[in-house]
Amino acid sequence: MPHTAIITGVASGIGLEAARDLIEKGWTIYGLDVSEKELTVATDKLASPNFRPLACDLRDADAVKKTMGAIQSTVGTINCLICSAGVLKLGRLANMAVEDFDLVMNVNVRGLWLACREAIPMLKVAASAGELSRIILMSSISAIRPKIESGAYSASKAAVSQLTQILAAECAADGILVNALAPGTVDTPMISSQSDPNKQGNWRPSGSSPLGRIAEPRDIVRVMRFLLSEDAAYVTGTIIPVDGGTRAAFIPQK
Repeated sequence: MPHTAIITGVASGIGLEAARDLIEKGWTIYGLDVSEKELTVATDKLASPNFRPLACDLRDADAVKKTMGAIQSTVGTINCLICSAGVLKLGRLANMAVEDFDLVMNVNVRGLWLACREAIPMLKVAASAGELSRIILMSSISAIRPKIESGAYSASKAAVSQLTQILAAECAADGILVNALAPGTVDTPMISSQSDPNKQGNWRPSGSSPLGRIAEPRDIVRVMRFLLSEDAAYVTGTIIPVDGGTRAAFIPQK
């Protein structure tokens, strides 16, 4: 049976790789992103009639409701929501601009919650029909091992981890499984744009993991595959680190 997913933050990084992977498996993807220009680029990269791009600013509750409503009126039901949209703003908490703090929280937490709230009715329909019904949220190792000068981001991802567990318990009776992934450093445009030490004070990416490299988006998507499989039918409310052992123990630089 064909499956349908909504992916936020679909224009780049983990969201784009997730869309590519699921489209290859025959899924229809409704891809949300704030940038129409980047959505156009993503559409060209994916080059599939199964990709349906939709511009949507997750900070705008009315826009999220309208966009999700349009999807619901078209397909009625979805099998998965993947919340990959996120922003990273750095700086000491004592000096951070209110606008930067609000942006991080509004996208990473509030926007994620809005997407879940509007998608859950569609996921309930799938679950009631005995179909796959999953939510996958993007937390971070920063929620487990925070760093200085990324306080807002770390706090936002800790909130995502908590929302994951509570949503999982609240949605269990409806047959919707809710889990989160907590990546370490991943080679994405968001991380690349923040990695210049001349611009970002004392914050640094975690760098190579104990496995000897940073993650590629496909490393994260491979774990998504498990969460979307029948093998994960008894897995809900978990936050799975996907970090190559980065948070397991500190290894000093040579």
